[in-house]
Amino acid sequence: MIATGDLAPDFTLPRTDGRDLTLSALRPGGVVLYFYPRDDTPGCTREALEFTALAHDFEAAGVAVLGISRDSIAKHGKFTAKHGLSVELLSDADGAVCAAYGVWVEKTLYGRTSMGIQRATFLIAGDGRVARVWPKVRVAGHAAEVLQVARAI
Repeated sequence: MIATGDLAPDFTLPRTDGRDLTLSALRPGGVVLYFYPRDDTPGCTREALEFTALAHDFEAAGVAVLGISRDSIAKHGKFTAKHGLSVELLSDADGAVCAAYGVWVEKTLYGRTSMGIQRATFLIAGDGRVARVWPKVRVAGHAAEVLQVARAI
């Protein structure tokens, strides 16, 4: 997994509006990248809603919030519309960005192993370096904690 102080791997991914977004193009602003397993599941929905509730605060701090999963743009669009999300969701359909950030991992559920996204968040400073990593995120209150740290970078 990418660590604090590392240069954040650059990428270009499709957004829900159909346009591409390149991470380095957001400099010198800060960026929150939160990786989540799947659209419209209870934990992922709660996380997206918490980031959405604080979207104006992140914007005031000069920090963009980007959610990344391997779901399709079409699925992201339905998820966004259903829950009124205002955070940008990116589709990493081939998993290359998830692999680059070290969040594509083997998971065990009910004794069965499979590959999936480990819920994790990366706060990237304006110079492109990772300012903070939250591995294995617990959703409740997470967005507020990230905002507190983001305001200090």
